Amino acid sequence: MRHIQITHQDNVAIALQDLAAGEAIAGLKLRDAIPRGHKFAISAIPVGGLVIKYGLPIGSASAAIAPGEHVHSHNLKTRLSGIVEYHYDGPPAPVALPDFPEAFFQGYRRTDGQVGIRNHLFIVPTVGCINKLAEGLAAAFNRQKPAAAIDRAIALTHPYGCSQLGDDHETTRAILAAHVRHPNAAGVLVLGLGCENNTVESFRELVGAGDPQRRRFLVAQEEDDDFAVGLQALHDLAAAAANDRREPIPASELVIGLKCGGSDGLSGITANPLLGRFSDRLVALGGTSLLGEVPEMFGAETLLMQRCETAEVFQKCVAMINDFKNYFTRHGQVIYENPSPGNKAGGISTLEDKSLGCTQKGGSTNVVDVLGAAEPPSRRGLNLLSGPGNDMVATTLLSAAGAHLVLFTTGRGTPFGGVVPTLKIATNTELARRKPHWIDFDAGRVLEEHADRDAIDQTFFQLVLDTASGQVARNEIHGHEEIAIFKDGVTL
Repeated sequence: MRHIQITHQDNVAIALQDLAAGEAIAGLKLRDAIPRGHKFAISAIPVGGLVIKYGLPIGSASAAIAPGEHVHSHNLKTRLSGIVEYHYDGPPAPVALPDFPEAFFQGYRRTDGQVGIRNHLFIVPTVGCINKLAEGLAAAFNRQKPAAAIDRAIALTHPYGCSQLGDDHETTRAILAAHVRHPNAAGVLVLGLGCENNTVESFRELVGAGDPQRRRFLVAQEEDDDFAVGLQALHDLAAAAANDRREPIPASELVIGLKCGGSDGLSGITANPLLGRFSDRLVALGGTSLLGEVPEMFGAETLLMQRCETAEVFQKCVAMINDFKNYFTRHGQVIYENPSPGNKAGGISTLEDKSLGCTQKGGSTNVVDVLGAAEPPSRRGLNLLSGPGNDMVATTLLSAAGAHLVLFTTGRGTPFGGVVPTLKIATNTELARRKPHWIDFDAGRVLEEHADRDAIDQTFFQLVLDTASGQVARNEIHGHEEIAIFKDGVTL
């Protein structure tokens, strides 16, 4: 297969491999060379005419486009602008899903009832000034070959915790506190300096009650040998977790984050629909999926709003979308200044083009809730999560909301990973073959001749279960585990 027309309503097709000018394809002769992932017209489109992909407009023609001509940012522009008024049309119909067989993974049951898929020790600095101390402690602990029950120590370094005001300061604290409570952590060392705004005492109160054997708090300025005290605290935490063992846990208790980064023109055809089908299956089994990246909902947000289960959830969705648009305008930025240069090089032309592909990660089930930063889901099912599209920030918000692992689709490739396992799913086979040390799964195989989509879906679902059971992701193998905290305001 050399090209694809996604729906019969579309007036563009997508090249599945590089196509040369003059080639005969789709019953016409190509006027231009069409790179893989890029669009070409399959019928004439007049100036101002709608360009249709996924059965919906992705913009309008800024110049007349002839059949066989390359359709991209040079002759296609967004139709989006400003704040939109939305209307709730009542609850959506229930979604009929297949009767999937019960599924299990091997996880850790915590004393508070939560479930973890890793037995890490998290070192959480209250302030960026002690990042290197945190990193040094993690490295020293890991070199000493900890007890078998502990995977390893990870320092959750960041630049904040002091010199922030208002909402930024509270967002930092909330995200850090959420990671202290994260079920993938068998134990946590909270590491303070002693003079920061985010004091250990106030942060401890924010974190709330927990197993005292699984949490330690250290103020570096109060210890003569802060390194030795910190290292001993890590060993004490490891000793408290010495008897932790994996046990069978139903897939209904999984919380999975859905993310895309470095998208290309195949993202909405291969990898993102794969995640959508995974999300539907997980929800059908009683599990929870989290869909974030609000700016990458712009242009497709009404499709999500139509799936909101109640008027309350609908209003929360509207507020999430409009709050993010106001965030752009408050800083004097163009709301629809997207996609990125890498997205454009991969064949994505407008934000509608990107969003209609991105939101496919959420599958077809109804939206049960809309969450704020560091807010855990209270209902199982598909939840929307407020936050930007930036890879590092969005992944951090997913783990702060309680995601056990993140499914990350990419057409451009990235070594990045969060502090939870971050499975990278390639949109095209060439990327998967070229970057096997980055990529965990090749979704491009769905385009192969005679591909069995159901078998591919099953293989991917099993990969997620295996990863939840302890099989390491590529980001974990290479130690690519980090957080990035969203900020909006003044830094003193």
